[in-house]
Amino acid sequence: MPRTENDAALVAALKAGDGAAFETLLREYGPRLLRVARRFLPNEDDARDALQDAMVQVYRNIGSFASTSALTTWLHRILVNAALMKLRTRRRHPEEAIESYLPRFQEDGHQVEPSVPWTESPHARLEREELGTLVRDAIAELPESYRAVVVLRDLEERSPEETAEILGTSRNVVKIRLHRARQALRGLLDQAIRGPAPSAS
Repeated sequence: MPRTENDAALVAALKAGDGAAFETLLREYGPRLLRVARRFLPNEDDARDALQDAMVQVYRNIGSFASTSALTTWLHRILVNAALMKLRTRRRHPEEAIESYLPRFQEDGHQVEPSVPWTESPHARLEREELGTLVRDAIAELPESYRAVVVLRDLEERSPEETAEILGTSRNVVKIRLHRARQALRGLLDQAIRGPAPSAS
């Protein structure tokens, strides 16, 4: 049976209060939702808590699920919201504005701090374990609305349309945030690769 038909039957069973259907939902979607939660929350307990919170919301709100939306999109929207809420409760310091990570330009159009040239292609470098750690750390520095776009578009490879639906915004906003987030990530990675500036003697 095609996924859409399976989902329609699953939703109908969930709305009817079928406990086995909820177990099926967890089995079918739980692992991928947990993976997304881990993208936002590197602490395993926090990621699992976010998934549990999301599943509680699914159970409570399945009656309001509209068939005009894909089940996976609806589930991801709830999970992302739960993960962001968990992030807010764990945050110790106010978020930095995205502008603080973007490149700065002089009047002649040149960057104030030139980007560090990367001898490998970005994709090749991303596959290296140490750079993967740097990228995860850099993504964690982004303001949450930008982090969510990067996670969904670049890591989860969701379409612009589905990303916009999950985040409750427009495709154009997703495009703008993704562009700015990628610029900020490049700046953060440049800082990490360049290392601290030498102190003046």
